[in-house]
Amino acid sequence: MKRRIKNIAAALLAGAVLAFLPLRSACGAAVSFGQMEEAGNVREEHAPAKTELKLNAQSAVILDLKTGRILYGKEENTKRPMASTTKIMTCILALEQGNMDDLVEVSALAASMPDVQMGIREGERYRLEDLLYSLMLESHNDSAVAVAEHIGGSVEGFAGMMNQKARDIGCRDTFFVTPNGLDGEGENGNIHSTTAADLALIMRYCVYQSPKREEFLAITRTQSRTVADETGKRSFYLANHNALLSMMPEALSGKTGFTAGAGYCYVAALEDGNKAFAVALLGCGWPPHKTYKWEDMRVLANYAFNSYEMCEIFERGKEFPRIPVKNGRQDSVSLSLNLDREEQTLKVLLKEGEKPVIRYEYPKELEAPVEKGMAVGSVFYSVGGKQVAVYPIYTAEETEKADYLWYFRICLDAFAV
Repeated sequence: MKRRIKNIAAALLAGAVLAFLPLRSACGAAVSFGQMEEAGNVREEHAPAKTELKLNAQSAVILDLKTGRILYGKEENTKRPMASTTKIMTCILALEQGNMDDLVEVSALAASMPDVQMGIREGERYRLEDLLYSLMLESHNDSAVAVAEHIGGSVEGFAGMMNQKARDIGCRDTFFVTPNGLDGEGENGNIHSTTAADLALIMRYCVYQSPKREEFLAITRTQSRTVADETGKRSFYLANHNALLSMMPEALSGKTGFTAGAGYCYVAALEDGNKAFAVALLGCGWPPHKTYKWEDMRVLANYAFNSYEMCEIFERGKEFPRIPVKNGRQDSVSLSLNLDREEQTLKVLLKEGEKPVIRYEYPKELEAPVEKGMAVGSVFYSVGGKQVAVYPIYTAEETEKADYLWYFRICLDAFAV
């Protein structure tokens, strides 16, 4: 009896206190993100020793197509001119912004472009799609300018679109001046340039992320095509100059490039089973070393496919501690990732010695009312210092606020016993 009276007195006291507290928003759960929990078996990040490969290129990178994680780099963040590898950006922008059946009228500027050129003439009109085949198979500079003027209104306008798209993709060290990759300098003094890391990101976007990725792959994998002007009187045979398509079965797409300032450059996408990579080379020799890029590609492809395996890193069966609830009708609520068994999977490429870091962040305390299914935290998966996935943590239960009336009813129930 004494114990019951004590409980009733405590309830009355709590109710009195709550009566003077300011009301809180019904949708607001006061959270404190000071608590960080790391999975016990992956508490420290493990990074294997940096691999050194014998390459001709001044800059090189291997990028995981799925996560965007850099798996190998050599001066991968050094800015360099990129020659006609530029044209992958020109192509994907045209695919996304243009109508492939549009007729593109050739300007005097487009017709004046130096070799390599298709030989289009001022005043002629060509289907936009045909110009993209010219652009990607034969790397024609005149077609690139015709496309740029059609889509962007001018070369300068199109360059602005290219730079915006590069920023959207995540490139931070890329500056486009020309749509064909000819060396150029902008009004602010920036030269036409990128980094191996940024160029690989652009290729990743083209073949993996863009809504027009299938169209991009269809064009860049075509071995040959014949195109003609609107009248049909002038036709051109186009052959794909991306030799890697026939040299390496894993080759998915690619683009060559060369200028006197850039040297030989190359960017490619490779795929074999569940492994897929973007590879970029800048400054990979000058004449007569045209084949250096193919030598480097073999080295990088062998390293990528032989060193990395797809591994499951999702921590299944994770159990969270119950989280205290302030001013709630129940003391605590449980947490959950709210994922079905088949959804609890995360496969990433790892090399020997690499282990993921898994970090859980969730509140020390919640404040009532708490709804079931509220996102109150996150679990972060990282490999090699790069975040590869984030999953929300949800409340698995609900509890209403323990207001004055609720405590009063508890007291009445207690006296009624």
